[in-house]
Amino acid sequence: MYRMLCVLFVVLPFFAFSHPGGTDAIGGHTDRSSGKYHCHSQNCFNAQEQTNQATLEAIESDRPMSFIYRRDDWKHWIDQDNDCISTRDEMLLEQARHSVEMSPDGCYVSKGVWVDPFSGKTFTRPSELHVDHIVPLKWANDHGGDSWSAQKKEIFANDPLNLLVVHDRLNQQKGAKGPSQWMPPNHFFRCNYLRKWKTVLSKYTDLRMTAKEKRIYTKQLEACTN
Repeated sequence: MYRMLCVLFVVLPFFAFSHPGGTDAIGGHTDRSSGKYHCHSQNCFNAQEQTNQATLEAIESDRPMSFIYRRDDWKHWIDQDNDCISTRDEMLLEQARHSVEMSPDGCYVSKGVWVDPFSGKTFTRPSELHVDHIVPLKWANDHGGDSWSAQKKEIFANDPLNLLVVHDRLNQQKGAKGPSQWMPPNHFFRCNYLRKWKTVLSKYTDLRMTAKEKRIYTKQLEACTN
């Protein structure tokens, strides 16, 4: 119950006031007779569903609370050096095994050769690939990054240290999971994957695993040295 109250207080603070007759900005109000908040619009119902989902995720992950994650808050695939090539295509260029072909305007990678470390398979079309955040943005949001400034979120979302070109299907499969919930199917890459997590978390020290996640991760990493 404490966890749930924390989430509701942080995510939906405007739900706390009483309402004389109409609805608030999101489309709901607090009933003065019962003291309960209820919705009168789809936006309000959506917000409550997001809050409920965040609460469940926090409880299942053994975190004291969770915040609503908005991917747009983590601005990514920017053109940092104003050369018309976004972070995504910079990573495609950097991690290609051979020279690549660019689009006519020189802004996009159109063809190349990449070996996906998650599967060990080779790909030649950028459309089959995603640039994975090794430490996912939502995972970062839920483990200390929610309080970061917009600038720091943008830096993290475009940091080459945390980016890896992988097969799109496996990136979708991974989602926002950490090593305790998901590991690359390519067993030969798993230890390297764990070390990459360690490197990123060593740089962004205010991102912290839960006690349970840390125990599992430590055992996984120790197995790599045996």
